[in-house]
Amino acid sequence: MSANKLPINLQDLLRQRTVESERIEYKTGWNPDAIIRTLCAFANDFENLGGGYVVIGQSCDEHDQPVFPPVGLPDNQIDKIQRELLGHCQSIQPPYFPVLTVAKVEGRNLIVLWAPGGQNRPYKAPASVTARHKTSHYYIRRYTSTVEAKGEIEQELLSLTAKVPFDDRFHQSARVDDLSLPLMQDFLREVGSDLAADAPTLSAEALGRQMNVAGGASEAPLPKNVGLLFFNELPERFFPGTQIDVLWFPEGAGGDRFVEKTFKGPLGRMTREALDYIQRNYLHETVIKHPQRAEAQRVWNFPYAAVEEALVNAVYHRSYEEREPIEVRISQQELVVLSFPGPDRSIRLDDLQAGRAVSRRYRNRRIGEFLKELDLTEGRATGIPKILKVMAANGSPAPVFESDDERASFVIRLPVHPLAPVTSPEGTGEVTTEVTTEVTTEVTTEVTTLIAAVQGEMSRQVIQDAIGLKNAEHFRKAYLVPAIAAGYLEMTLPERPNSRLQRYRLTEKGRHWLVSRQPANKS
Repeated sequence: MSANKLPINLQDLLRQRTVESERIEYKTGWNPDAIIRTLCAFANDFENLGGGYVVIGQSCDEHDQPVFPPVGLPDNQIDKIQRELLGHCQSIQPPYFPVLTVAKVEGRNLIVLWAPGGQNRPYKAPASVTARHKTSHYYIRRYTSTVEAKGEIEQELLSLTAKVPFDDRFHQSARVDDLSLPLMQDFLREVGSDLAADAPTLSAEALGRQMNVAGGASEAPLPKNVGLLFFNELPERFFPGTQIDVLWFPEGAGGDRFVEKTFKGPLGRMTREALDYIQRNYLHETVIKHPQRAEAQRVWNFPYAAVEEALVNAVYHRSYEEREPIEVRISQQELVVLSFPGPDRSIRLDDLQAGRAVSRRYRNRRIGEFLKELDLTEGRATGIPKILKVMAANGSPAPVFESDDERASFVIRLPVHPLAPVTSPEGTGEVTTEVTTEVTTEVTTEVTTLIAAVQGEMSRQVIQDAIGLKNAEHFRKAYLVPAIAAGYLEMTLPERPNSRLQRYRLTEKGRHWLVSRQPANKS
């Protein structure tokens, strides 16, 4: 429970009845049983009116209108009431603490409790907090009364409140003014909303309410979490860890060097900027020319559509209650997207890996709606199947989806295409926008040397040592990739190109070519 200023003028609250009768309750004196039940009802906010107020020390007439001067509370009772109230509020489950204000009206002490709708509803409270054996119930407001929720009303309360996702909740420590009008207007223009024409004439509160990113009581409007994530320039102020870290490991994840770039800001912009940076600097196309084919083969080290789906999936499904950024870790072997926490426990990892998993419980439904409007996601659990499809179409090894038994994190691994050349961005990690490497499939001197060196199944390092080369990049680009592209060499584990157990062997074509060359070699 905290002491604070009321969001509205106290005199207006008491004299002009600016708050609806179902949202205010007057108590002549300290009555803990009735007051705790009413606080529980306001916290449940069954009608979504924004909670309510309890005024202690204020008497009413027969029409429930406040009588002045108020009865008031003795000076020596104020601290005692606050201490008891603090203890009794802990009997509400989950614990709920209103905002408390001590004020003087016409020289009399009043305690005003502001109880906005709780973010952890439904709440239960004891029928009597002073009873030795307590029995708890759900309470709601019905007109000017606090009543127990029973039967269908109780079921409706549970169904309405238990499913409120984090992004659709009000942020109690923020203000509607924290929503940026320019950002909301830009969004509406971008998605072609009819509301875009009226947006410049509306206040942040009015526009926020129409976009359903703000709400609550008219005298104390609040932004929703989704509004702060998309329409605030610094959402990390409210949700620490809201950022995307892109890390490049030129020597592999175990190397000493890495380049890091961090992206922050509104969710839509942050996601697009990170994707654009990755595409410009780390996605490269390889053009492979085949002697017997007119068409060249084009492959990407990491296909953009798969990277986009993996990163947007992390932005969509991560928890913004956890102070952990999204990480994109890029090396010569793979691109990894790491987010927290993992997928819902209702999803089996085997089904996820096969692209069959469909979740009916979404952590951030509203975030998904905005990402869909920005054409960053299709929604409807299509992300994982699309990653599988795009990787297969590119000829890449199958992606890997990982989590643990506790579902503490979620990892999407996109293995590099086996024919993609090694690249070495330096400095800031920025390279040319387009990198195209032509690999001819003629039997060059380098390929000839490699074919002659391969005996049975050999690791890449063993073949490289047999040829007497020290530069791994040169060996891969000039020897290994052309030999595989020409069909003379193959991997023993093509579906796992980066496996430590990977070996290389001659194909039938390679063995035939080697045999055909033996007479010439003997002469």
